[in-house]
Amino acid sequence: MQFVLKLTLVMGATLAGNADSDRPPKNLAKRQAGVDWPVFLGPSGNSKSPEQGIVTAWPAAGPRKVWELPLAEGYAMPVVARGRLLVFDRVGDQARLRCMQSETGDILWSFTYDTTYEDPYGYSNGPRSSPVIDGNRVFIFGPEGMLHCLQVSDGTLLWKVDTTRQFGVAQNFFGVGSTPVIHGDLLIAQIGGSGADAASTPGGPSEQLTGNGTGVVAFDKRTGKVVYKLSNELASYASPTLARAGGRNWCFVFARGGLIGFNPDQGEVDFYYPWRAKIRESVNASNPVVVNNRVFISETYGPGSSLLEFSPGDVQPVWQDSPKKRRKAMQTHWNTPIPHEGFLYGSSGRHSANAELRCIDWETGKVQWSKKGLARCSLLYVDGHLVCLGEYGTLRLLRANPKKFDQVAETVLLSKDPGEGNRPLQYPAWAAPILSHGLLYVRGRDRLICLELIPNRSPSR
Repeated sequence: MQFVLKLTLVMGATLAGNADSDRPPKNLAKRQAGVDWPVFLGPSGNSKSPEQGIVTAWPAAGPRKVWELPLAEGYAMPVVARGRLLVFDRVGDQARLRCMQSETGDILWSFTYDTTYEDPYGYSNGPRSSPVIDGNRVFIFGPEGMLHCLQVSDGTLLWKVDTTRQFGVAQNFFGVGSTPVIHGDLLIAQIGGSGADAASTPGGPSEQLTGNGTGVVAFDKRTGKVVYKLSNELASYASPTLARAGGRNWCFVFARGGLIGFNPDQGEVDFYYPWRAKIRESVNASNPVVVNNRVFISETYGPGSSLLEFSPGDVQPVWQDSPKKRRKAMQTHWNTPIPHEGFLYGSSGRHSANAELRCIDWETGKVQWSKKGLARCSLLYVDGHLVCLGEYGTLRLLRANPKKFDQVAETVLLSKDPGEGNRPLQYPAWAAPILSHGLLYVRGRDRLICLELIPNRSPSR
């Protein structure tokens, strides 16, 4: 498979060449209050924003629309840093990364490469993983396994790795869906390569595949060279989660067969905790959630959830769902639940019809409340509230209340199409909403919408 690299500069952007990629690019932002959202699930890795002052009294149309942008194939959420928004999608046979001014939607540059990835189940052939911004670098990981590093300032290609070819990766059910993370000078990614027996079977990897020690690979973020690799686990769709506990760094990877806990500094594995449904089609796609020295994992195909207490070289269950009981504490699908003040909020259920938004007690797994009829949804915590995006385009604002489902506002997001007038944001809205400098970004099947959730009270520069 060959990948043709193309770079298109628009809107007057200039080619910067190979400028120092360690130096952050010029800040284009005019809204001074708030924080950047440079990585998947935000600066804290848990979809929680420290921003305050949200508008809670929504008009029927919802928060003020700032701009919207047509999108092509894909499910990836965008990221924002220094006044730039980067969004990853696919047009025809080309994967595309676009950089735009985050407050206006004006395109600054576009990067494309050829791809032949086809989803065996008929879902989107576009990217599942989000871009990752680190200073003047941005990393993208396509569903076919191509890993690219570009300059944020102008889209210059710095390096690339064909992980499928280099590590012998059998195509997963839905391709690559895990977003890498930055740890110091490392880019840590779920790879899941196999040995000489690597092969794809229709609809996903064979159960007979054996790993080749590349379940997780740490790359030098500046060069793309391998620094270390670990685990024989095949890849899942959950992204690595970084944490600090007990005076040291941790990384947790919810791989195809279970949870790997390791020291990201040296790549030394502390534990492996099996957690996966027995059916072949099962997937682990929800990120681990870490609070202090405990980590929560959840899936929707069988086992459900478990809370684990970890320490160097050891892990012990605090509680776990019973395999013999149908009723589970929480069964997350592709969304990651949010911890807040001793409780966990998340969408539980495999299908739209049986999905429930739930609040459970972190320490016990006891269900505090459950709300049906919202379909599957993704959450963002900000200013004492949960922004809830349903997969059919309904946007809700809820108080983070462990006693009851406490809705404050609701709207159906509308988009304008030439000759069609207004229409709802199209299913599937599976990308989690993000918030940066007061602006809320939500994505549906073919559109990205920017809304003002927090009024701009700071003076413009």
